[in-house]
Amino acid sequence: MRHRAPATRRARVRALAKINLDLRVLGKRPDGYHELRTIFQTISLADTLDLAFTPARETSIEIGDALQIPDNLAARAARLALDAMQATGKIEMRLTKRIPMGAGLGGGSSDAAAVLLALPVLTGHVLPLPQLSALAAELGSDVTFFLLGGAAAGIGRGNEIFPLPDGPARRGVLVAPGIHVSTAEAYRLLSPSLTTESQQNKMFSFSSQVWAGGVAEAGCNDFEAVVFRQHPGLAAIKKRLERAGASPALMSGSGSAVFGLFRTGDGVSRALAALERESTFRISLVSRARYRSFWWHALKEHIARKIWPPQSRYAP
Repeated sequence: MRHRAPATRRARVRALAKINLDLRVLGKRPDGYHELRTIFQTISLADTLDLAFTPARETSIEIGDALQIPDNLAARAARLALDAMQATGKIEMRLTKRIPMGAGLGGGSSDAAAVLLALPVLTGHVLPLPQLSALAAELGSDVTFFLLGGAAAGIGRGNEIFPLPDGPARRGVLVAPGIHVSTAEAYRLLSPSLTTESQQNKMFSFSSQVWAGGVAEAGCNDFEAVVFRQHPGLAAIKKRLERAGASPALMSGSGSAVFGLFRTGDGVSRALAALERESTFRISLVSRARYRSFWWHALKEHIARKIWPPQSRYAP
């Protein structure tokens, strides 16, 4: 008697990048991390992740060349998710990388979150959002945000996420000059300026940004003060974006990507012309509603209805 081979379930999902519309570093915490206040925002620039799951008695994970990097977050996310679901099987992952690595855009974190959101759907299990968030926190501070998307305030290490109302649709230009910025070094250089008085001022200023809805004209990134001294070319890119009409223009994370948001397409065109020798991307802000819509569309074959996080139609 022939046994039918287990059915393989497949999905192609987009793992979106993020920018920081505001980023304040308050001081070092007792656990060794720094206390942050930031506003995350998903943008249209994205990696593409092809996932396949085949039920099996033992677990194996096959990953493509783009994922062959040490301590890969997407592979770690897959193992964590399978362990949490008490599931086994063969997982195949292929990544088409568009988000520049090490640029402060959260590409690796977004890839990991994409695995956490998609695998339960493909395997027919349910991982509630609190459990997904706990798994995301094990992987890195930014991963939790990508379970949500849109605009959100991040506090603590950046992994305590509070959704903000979606702001106006804005277009922009992202510049990724390929300069490596050491996050650890940026924190070290910034630490002497992190006084108690500066903490209070930053908290008040950050609160104002949040009340303004996140996408304000005067966003701030504390890392610029030290990173621009080390890499003056990044400061020059920001100035060119501002001259083209960007408001705000900021570095994302600890760098090295710099972005500018514009109210008109003419501003975007001016910025692209002024930065034609740089590696640039046209971007748009992606709201939470649009973020979820991307996911529901990508997983439509495997879900029964549009709820968040996506729920598998194969679940008992």
